[in-house]
Amino acid sequence: MAVSDLADYPWDAVAPYAERARAHPGGIVDLSIGSPVDATPDVVSRALMGATDAHSYPQTMGTPSLREAIASWYDRRRAVTGLTPQHVLPTVGSKELVALLPLLLGVGPGDVVVHPRAAYPTYEVGARLVGATPFASDDPAEWPDNTRVVWINSPGNPDGRVLDIDQLRGAIARAREVGAVLASDECYAELGWDAPWDAAAIPSALDPRATGGDLTNVLSVYSLSKQSNLAGYRAAFLAGDPDLIARLLTARKHLGLMLPAPVQAAMVAALADDGHVSAQKERYRSRRDLLLPAVEAAGFRIDESRAGLYLWATEGRDAWESVARLAEHGILVGPGHFYGAHFPQHIRLSLTASDERIAAAAERLRSLAH
Repeated sequence: MAVSDLADYPWDAVAPYAERARAHPGGIVDLSIGSPVDATPDVVSRALMGATDAHSYPQTMGTPSLREAIASWYDRRRAVTGLTPQHVLPTVGSKELVALLPLLLGVGPGDVVVHPRAAYPTYEVGARLVGATPFASDDPAEWPDNTRVVWINSPGNPDGRVLDIDQLRGAIARAREVGAVLASDECYAELGWDAPWDAAAIPSALDPRATGGDLTNVLSVYSLSKQSNLAGYRAAFLAGDPDLIARLLTARKHLGLMLPAPVQAAMVAALADDGHVSAQKERYRSRRDLLLPAVEAAGFRIDESRAGLYLWATEGRDAWESVARLAEHGILVGPGHFYGAHFPQHIRLSLTASDERIAAAAERLRSLAH
């Protein structure tokens, strides 16, 4: 399969509903795409400005200070000890890594790439790009023997599902049994809401309790887009098996997949400062506390959504009908059809709108209950 064979970009289908929502007298409330709206932290922007003398090519592997900052962050925030600079690698955002990982690992026709049933569509794109077979499954017992990459996503996008240590351990064991690389997309890990994740850290696939202290064939992927409002910086990284990291580094050198030097400096600052992360989490918490009961009052059931940036909801009808209904009230959401074939009656609502727009959405949703 070639890039030109990829299907039309799914979000283009939302455009007519966006137009309908914009016609609302109070304006559109766009809860469809999880793009941060809050300001980039000062500590990060100052670091970026201080690194603008970037006359040399940046290092694909990342500066020593960045690699050390990533390893330290995993230790401090994710309970993953013992990582060294050889265990980590910066990436140009996380989406390119998700799309390109099967290619970079040499996956091809006849191979299977597993991904969650409710899934970010780029997992499937990456599989189809190399001619592999995507397989949607959350049950390790279903994963076939020719699986070469297993994507897990915790907290999940779109559904906010969180995998505990036992589930991570089971996924890693089955991936190793079939000789697959397990790649864990953990980009929303700082955003836990419901017990126990409101107080306990959401575990990483690199957690020694899950790996048994052996990182072989296990990778963790993380992005600063959500926790630090750096979506425009394209600042992400992966960590795990140092042999896999070395293979990926070589491939990425050949392809020129390197982060700009100023962005690398900004990442060091972001990873060292936990204060802005806590402040951003509280912003999202207050928005969620306002939006969730309003969605329920409008006749929707909230499923999972225990962590992350989204509410995963259904009113028991086709998602496009729900999208149309909400668009009439100036609210734009994403249909479950975009996240695989298994949830055609769900919609995804993002928390990434301003306080004023979230309040407007909540008011409109409550009016639907009357």
